[in-house]
Amino acid sequence: MKIELKYGEGIQIAEIPDKHLKGVLLPEEEQGRRTEEEEIADALEYPIGTERLRDLVQPGHRAVIITSDITRPFPSATVLPFVLRELEAGGIPRENATVVFALGSHRTHTKEEMARLLGKKLWGQVSCRDSDPLDCVRLGTTARGTPVDVTRAVAEADIKICLGNIEYHYFAGYSGGAKAVMPGVSSWEAIQNNHKLMASDQAAAGRLEDNPVREDIEEAGRICGIDFILNAVLDRNKKIAKAFAGDAVKAHRAGCRYADRVYRRRVDGKADIVVVSPGGFPKDVNLYQTQKALDNAAHAVKRGGIIILAGECREGVGSPVLQKWLTEAETPRKVLERIAAEFELGGHKAAAIAGVQEKASVYLISELPASVSQAMFFIPARTVQEALEEALDIMGKDASVLVIPSGGAVFPYTTENG
Repeated sequence: MKIELKYGEGIQIAEIPDKHLKGVLLPEEEQGRRTEEEEIADALEYPIGTERLRDLVQPGHRAVIITSDITRPFPSATVLPFVLRELEAGGIPRENATVVFALGSHRTHTKEEMARLLGKKLWGQVSCRDSDPLDCVRLGTTARGTPVDVTRAVAEADIKICLGNIEYHYFAGYSGGAKAVMPGVSSWEAIQNNHKLMASDQAAAGRLEDNPVREDIEEAGRICGIDFILNAVLDRNKKIAKAFAGDAVKAHRAGCRYADRVYRRRVDGKADIVVVSPGGFPKDVNLYQTQKALDNAAHAVKRGGIIILAGECREGVGSPVLQKWLTEAETPRKVLERIAAEFELGGHKAAAIAGVQEKASVYLISELPASVSQAMFFIPARTVQEALEEALDIMGKDASVLVIPSGGAVFPYTTENG
């Protein structure tokens, strides 16, 4: 069977003999669904757990709309005009609204990237800026000691609206909801304190209840004062499949339930070899983002098996700390020992990667130099096909191969991992 995997803005192709193919894990997408515009309009008209946005605001209010940065596939340019029209219907003109791109710990945008995210129709009409972790206002502290330091433009706004997509997150349970605030527009200290909580066994993909990271995120959101969210679950083509608007927790939970229906996919036993792609750009813009697909794939591979990860990484590793932690270690086990002794942003990603490398060999098809990949305990390969042929030689004539084309979103589960 010929398989196409998105790689950056291109594709990688692999031929998998039928006798080896265990399956291709795809999202369960609905037939005959509404257009993106219909989904957005309906979500705004019938919000969950709160009044309509236009009824929450008052003339003279200053509104801030927090939306995703360039590393996320959320279609801000499609959604923002609807949100702005809703604000206008409540008496807030566009000059009283500011769009803030939630960087978290990511790099700043170029002007061209901001224009792409905002869209041609809005560029020049609406004020926009990146969040600034060095210019924050402390609004309080969570019960777990996380300072709620929020970028000034958000802290000083009267109305705070959060946008984003919902998919599985390897320690926050799911993306979306109050995650736009924590870590989206928070200080380095706040992000570090929140992310330390990932050491808990309850901090896992698909888990909301008793997840200390998610609970801390949502407490920070309450302290900040999120008035309204609009979240979306995207299909494998990065189009809106379903939109959810309203209360920061209730609307988010409804979106998570829908994400489970679409992206939580059962596997009948684990595979010897898992071939996975994050789903192309921007999900594979760097190794920092590509890691999420690796983490999902790890749930479907046998211990001692092989994962073949195809992520372009056009911007390299994406974190000097991530690269440093992996390259300085003698083995993946040493990375895990280090994270248990000390926590550092970027190091947490290194530990997540190392945890998978302890379980399985990982081939990496990327634009990273082979020497860099090897130094981080990956096996570099030029193509998925090359890696697959080597993997089949290693695993034997009866090896099973599972393919996950949208590995940044699809969460495989077996009786072994729930």
